[in-house]
This record gives sequence, C-alpha cells and structure tokens, in this order.
Amino acid sequence: MNWIKKIARPLILIVLPAVIIACSVSYKFNGSSINYDKVKTISIADFPIKSEYVYAPLATKFNEDLKDIFIRQTRLQLLKPNQNADLQIDGEITGYNQYNQAVSADGYSSETKLTITVNVRFVNNTNHAEDFEQQFSAFRTYDSSQPQTARSSLSILSSLLRFL
Repeated sequence: MNWIKKIARPLILIVLPAVIIACSVSYKFNGSSINYDKVKTISIADFPIKSEYVYAPLATKFNEDLKDIFIRQTRLQLLKPNQNADLQIDGEITGYNQYNQAVSADGYSSETKLTITVNVRFVNNTNHAEDFEQQFSAFRTYDSSQPQTARSSLSILSSLLRFL
C-alpha cells in the first residue's frame, strides 16, 4: 500500500500538467473554431441590397443581426469596417425573390416561396488559408392569402444567419 502512495504522487505530478497543457478552450462557431490567442477583433461591413427586388428594412435588419451574433456568441471585439481587424466580413444581399409555389382550385396562388441570397466575403488576416467568398441562400414558403410581412422576411434571415 505504501508503494502505491510513492508512485501515485509523482504520477499525478507528471500527468496532471500534461493534461492541463493539452486541453485548450476554443469556441466553435458553425463548425470552425476561433483561436482567441491569435484572433481578437472582427469588422463587419454593411451588406447593401444589390437585388432587383428590394425590401427596404431587410439590409438594416440583416446587418444588425449579423453583428449581434458575433458580439453575443464570441469574445471578439467589433471594429469599424475601415479598421484593420483580424477577421473581416463583407458582402451584399444579391437576391430577394418571391415565386408562386402552388395554385389553388380557383386559379390563384395559394403559397408563395420567398428566397433571400447573400454573397459573403470572409478574410482571416491571421490565416489567409481560411479566406473565402461564397453565396448563401435561405427560403420560406408562406400562405399567399396572408400579406408578405416583415416577419416572414426576417424569419428567413434567422435561417440565413445560421449558415454564416
């Protein structure tokens, strides 16, 4: 029993620091991790609407919600777009389209599909191998008898922001 105490104490002193050093805490943001030792700041430029069909409040809501996500879910400091941040996000809203999805017996549209597309450019100034430019789309189908409201457009935004 005495020999267990002699082996256990040095073993703990060797294994415990190794375990502590090997473990690191990192935040996973939609499949990617943020190394807070290297990345401290982010800048998010406003996404203008470049689509043919325009819903005016869309850009403001999208821009504010995107910034809020990074402020609430990360420890990154938000900088203005003209400042040199570790991570930079910019882009534009390239599509806002409504299509008749289904027709009722009386010949009128019964369902409408609303699709929003966003082009995103991401630059990681600490690791340019992670840079990308990509389009993301999300849609919702709603009853055509109900007027298209900000609520249905903004519910699509929440889906779209989950991709980013």
